Amino acid sequence: MSSVFFAQRNPLNAILWQFRRELLAVGAFSMLVNLLMLTPAIYMLQVFDRVLTSYSELTLLVVSLLALFFFAVMAFAEWVRSRLLVRAGVRFDALVNVRVFQASFEASLNQAGRNPREAFADLTHLRQFMTGNGVFAFFDAPWVPIYIAVCWLLHPWLGIIALLFALILVVIAWFGHRLTQGGHEEVAEAGFKLSGFVQSKLRNAETVEAMGMLDNLRRRWSGLNRQTLDLQTRAADRSQRVQSFTKFVQLTQQSLMLGAGAWLVIRGELNPGAMIAANVLMGRALQPVQLIVASWKSFITARLSYRRLVDLLAAYPERTGRSVTEAPQGRMALRGLKATATGRAEPILKGIDADFNAGEVVVILGPSGSGKSTLARCLMGVWPQTEGAVLLDDVPLKDLDRHALGAYLGYLPQDVELLEGTVAENIARLGTVDAEKVISAASAAGVHDMILRFPQGYDTPMGVAGGLLSGGQRQRIALARALYGDPSVIVLDEPNANLDDAGEAALTLAVQGLKQRGKTVFVISHRGGIVNIADRLLVLVGGEIRLLGPREEVLAALHPPAGTAPATPHGALAPTTSA
Repeated sequence: MSSVFFAQRNPLNAILWQFRRELLAVGAFSMLVNLLMLTPAIYMLQVFDRVLTSYSELTLLVVSLLALFFFAVMAFAEWVRSRLLVRAGVRFDALVNVRVFQASFEASLNQAGRNPREAFADLTHLRQFMTGNGVFAFFDAPWVPIYIAVCWLLHPWLGIIALLFALILVVIAWFGHRLTQGGHEEVAEAGFKLSGFVQSKLRNAETVEAMGMLDNLRRRWSGLNRQTLDLQTRAADRSQRVQSFTKFVQLTQQSLMLGAGAWLVIRGELNPGAMIAANVLMGRALQPVQLIVASWKSFITARLSYRRLVDLLAAYPERTGRSVTEAPQGRMALRGLKATATGRAEPILKGIDADFNAGEVVVILGPSGSGKSTLARCLMGVWPQTEGAVLLDDVPLKDLDRHALGAYLGYLPQDVELLEGTVAENIARLGTVDAEKVISAASAAGVHDMILRFPQGYDTPMGVAGGLLSGGQRQRIALARALYGDPSVIVLDEPNANLDDAGEAALTLAVQGLKQRGKTVFVISHRGGIVNIADRLLVLVGGEIRLLGPREEVLAALHPPAGTAPATPHGALAPTTSA
């Protein structure tokens, strides 16, 4: 069976298959440990059968030294197999965590409702189970029949009792699984939802506080928290009942086995050494089963985590794409572009076709809800649900290596989000800071002098600078980030929404500079300063291109002289019918 077979079943199996040698080694050491677990029983038999009958101190010394040696070997084997599993868990995490990070990021990008923290929590649960007692129980379980067989050799009745209690514990494990499985799954899901609810609302703490929404928010949180606590209570009650009954069976087994051995000794069918040895063997035989029962909750959690990770990695496989080795020219084209959203019957963008030349400035106009921001995201290749194609230099964006392509794209979203790190690191897109490029981008965005006034200049952490920045200043730092590295294609979504006159002037100069350097620039804006430097205007209405052409022609069509019917400008690509 090859790793290809496992990879076809799910992405995690191919990685787990790489640990087959470690698992075989753990199995070999587990075999040694379980063989040496017979040492206490054999030692007791020798003491009762040889030492107490011969009164030989030398025999006692030799037997004791041998037992001590075997115990030392057993402890070493236990340590080695535990160390192997811990090292395997660390290596497993190293192999998977990058894939999980990328897949959870893509899930967030595709609005799949997947919190990256949940994926890493699943990875942690799976790794902890792989290095915990549950795996040892799996390797020790095959030895249960051997221990029962040894008890049977000492006396059939002892073997029957051992087999009976092993079956009882197996039934308890199965019944406990049936009883608690649904409860643990519900608790896990409710916990994730509650955590996500709190995190999402804390991001809007200022709005909540300003408008007195805290009590309403607290009531909603209390309801979710109460539901979660109720689920946890029911699940804990079920688990506790299973554990209590399991403990009752364990205590009964120990006493009954000892009592049965004593009865057989009284009848002369067993000697005292065998009686005690059988009790030890019985405890060892049932230990893996007991360990399985105790580890059942963590097993269920690990299994759920495994399934979620498999689904996540299968839904978002590793990215592959054509390498980008040189800066694109910047020609953009849209071919039958449709954009949809979950829960929305009508498409946001309805089969758009358009061509944009390299080095031109295109200003996108349109009423609210016409799809302008969606078009901006499609131009950057970050809108999840699309049909048709967005071409860069005649190559579909989806076919290009996004990591390499990102250096040649600049994007300023409508909702500005600055990241952890210094001001310079934010402008440098969290990569290696090139001071010359950072200062150049900041100067182009008109924020160089402002940044120098920060407590540590460009080295000021955003946690500190964030409290010093207005909305317009944040937008201008984000603009500097979009301009960093002199990208070939830049998309600016409402870049002047929060800017004052100075910021507007800096933005206009930045766009003019990009135009002079032959960069392709798309700007969503209604302000005259940007519109006046556009090469072409694109008017989007109802998800369709209403007008697309040279600036003066589109403006003339939008604002015809009094008494003149609106005209379609020369070069318009879309129908003039109402959307």
